[in-house]
Amino acid sequence: MDPKLVIFDCDGVLVDTERMVNASLADMVTELGFPITGPECQQRFMGRTLENVKEMVEALTGRSLPDDWPDQVRKRDLEVFVAGVPAIAGIAEVLDELDRRNLPYCVGSSGKYAKMKTTLGSSGLLPRLEGKLFSAEDCANGKPAPDVFLLAASTMGYPPKDCVVIEDSLPGVQAARSAGMAVYAYVEDPACDREALSEAGAHLFDDMSALPGLLFSKP
Repeated sequence: MDPKLVIFDCDGVLVDTERMVNASLADMVTELGFPITGPECQQRFMGRTLENVKEMVEALTGRSLPDDWPDQVRKRDLEVFVAGVPAIAGIAEVLDELDRRNLPYCVGSSGKYAKMKTTLGSSGLLPRLEGKLFSAEDCANGKPAPDVFLLAASTMGYPPKDCVVIEDSLPGVQAARSAGMAVYAYVEDPACDREALSEAGAHLFDDMSALPGLLFSKP
């Protein structure tokens, strides 16, 4: 490949938050009368906006949730993050290599800016990504719609065909493909649905340190 811009998802790709937030979400959904585990939450909801998750939870539980339910989830997540959020193993070295090659990169996430700044700040990655964050908060539609990736590419000044996305969720992969971008799916987490990600058009990898070799390999 010869990418001109790398667009990273945030949760599960830059910061190791997926297991933390889905364990918390599982508790909340279980409290609503639909018993579910953290890994099951990941498989159902990861990569989606919490507004979309709210609609899905309402369908599962048969209950109408308050309008501020997504904000309740976000508040609980921020409480969880107080304990500290680790960066994904190997991601700092990946960013070092992109910097060495003068290859631009940014973030395209379903999460809101406040969440990204909290998790990236806790992990130590925020100084490297400040000013290069793009959120579905600014888009009409969240993933699997392509909006946030198209916003990132347009703002950074690159056509979709020159971009590659690094994701870990099925909605994220679908969003990247809908945007006309190549996509790699990081599948170190056992909760990832490898078969579905591959069928959606992603190239799979489970070792973050291997990413530069994949990005710059010749066909």
